Amino acid sequence: MVDYKSSGVDLDAAQAFVEAIKPLVKRTFRPEVMAEIGGFGALFSLDPDHYRRPVLVSATDGVGTKLKVAFMAGRHDTVGIDLVAMCVNDIVVQGAEPLFFLDYLAMGKLDATTAQQIVEGVARGCLEAGCALIGGETAEMPGLYRAGEYDLAGFCVGVVESDRLIDGSAISVGDALIGIASNGLHANGYSLVRKIFFRRLRWKLDRYVPELGRTLGEELLAPTRIYARTVLNLVRDFRIKGLAHITGGGIMENLARILPEGCQALIKKASWQPPPIFTLIRERGKVDEEEMYRVFNNGLGLILVCHPEAAEDILQRLSALNEKAFLIGEIVRRPSGQPPVRCT
Repeated sequence: MVDYKSSGVDLDAAQAFVEAIKPLVKRTFRPEVMAEIGGFGALFSLDPDHYRRPVLVSATDGVGTKLKVAFMAGRHDTVGIDLVAMCVNDIVVQGAEPLFFLDYLAMGKLDATTAQQIVEGVARGCLEAGCALIGGETAEMPGLYRAGEYDLAGFCVGVVESDRLIDGSAISVGDALIGIASNGLHANGYSLVRKIFFRRLRWKLDRYVPELGRTLGEELLAPTRIYARTVLNLVRDFRIKGLAHITGGGIMENLARILPEGCQALIKKASWQPPPIFTLIRERGKVDEEEMYRVFNNGLGLILVCHPEAAEDILQRLSALNEKAFLIGEIVRRPSGQPPVRCT
């Protein structure tokens, strides 16, 4: 007899997995969540009395080829945090409070142990961001993925009052630039990283690297920082004119996205010390410095723009929040023919 299970899709195992992750998901629920996991659509009640002119902000992203490192290591408990971080950080830089998150996990054949580790990471990321893991999809697709491999996508929705929206339009010449530290690569540039360490240098994940103070695998799987609580704390008390999440495209492209016409971000490279992984990539991989700034965050997960008179108070607040932060430059008038971001 031919059935779905003999074709590679086990419906009973899929339902058992959903039941197993329900307690993990429920831990993330906010009061606005209206239904248990398992419905056709997730329900979230936005209290109209709590907002004057609310704007919904949404983002979607994945983890990229960092997943390849997770496959190699057989470790899947951190990539879910990366997934949440890549989406949440994109909406908080616009001043939005993350409300809810949905994930999509696709495998060739459902491995319940691996899938549960992934969802545990997603739930941990949602708890850290303060948003509810309100729903998702686990797809079993035989023949589409190699054994032991999977793909992840995430979707986040947040809310901000229209008059508190941060879009960079208020940025002007003379404003200060503050960089908030990353904890390493986050989830960007891994195609280049894998080429350098695994194909060119032929290093193994369990290789202890003195410059890093840990193994290569531990460094490469360190989860992306989630900046939601930090940013929401800042915007509550300070006027932040612009915020950039430094992801794919590095400092050069991401900071340029928020700059008004005629403004240039002048960054002083000596104003902060990037984590050792970036020096290792540049020196061992023989990567040009300009390429480093186009690909990686180089130690800055977020860059914010503020009035220069507020910079010192913001730096003090960031320190009180246990964030490493640096005054990294200023906004100047953009000379004709020059790029929007320049590092000196």
